[in-house]
Amino acid sequence: MTERNGQSGQPVDELQQDGASANGSTNGVETAQEPTIESVMAERDDYLDRLQRSVAEFQNFRRRVDADRERMREVATRDVLKSVLPVLDDLQRAVVALPEGQRDAPLGEGLMAIVRKFAGVLERNGVSAIDQVGEPFDPAKHEAVATEPGSGGSVVVEIYQTGYAQGESLLRPAMVKVGDPVQMQA
Repeated sequence: MTERNGQSGQPVDELQQDGASANGSTNGVETAQEPTIESVMAERDDYLDRLQRSVAEFQNFRRRVDADRERMREVATRDVLKSVLPVLDDLQRAVVALPEGQRDAPLGEGLMAIVRKFAGVLERNGVSAIDQVGEPFDPAKHEAVATEPGSGGSVVVEIYQTGYAQGESLLRPAMVKVGDPVQMQA
């Protein structure tokens, strides 16, 4: 009687002839050997390198997206602030146009409170006024609409409309009159 393999039911001799010999080789064809420590470590290092690169790429992507989002927020904020500047100008003109006796009246106090609130909102958003008489004329932040006759036009001598900047970004140039610097007499 021949021995039979318990799982396949084939005789043991036939299994050996079909390719599974006692030493693990198959009739001239080698089977896959167990991986060596070096090959496993090389594969691990490759996977680790791929993972680190993927993490770095994702971090760079996230930084770019955050920077783009911040830039878009700044542009949107800048556009809103630009649109409220004429309203602030009108309120300031209204305060200046009030007769002296009316500035302490409820209407005058209310207008001045609104102007202060607008100025506070602008300040909290990093907006600063460009309105200094006597500073050198800078075409990047001033728009010269008048020049004193006979002057070189190197200094701001009068401001017609206040300009505004948000950080390094110009919201609106100041409309100014230029002339020569005022000479102090001794």
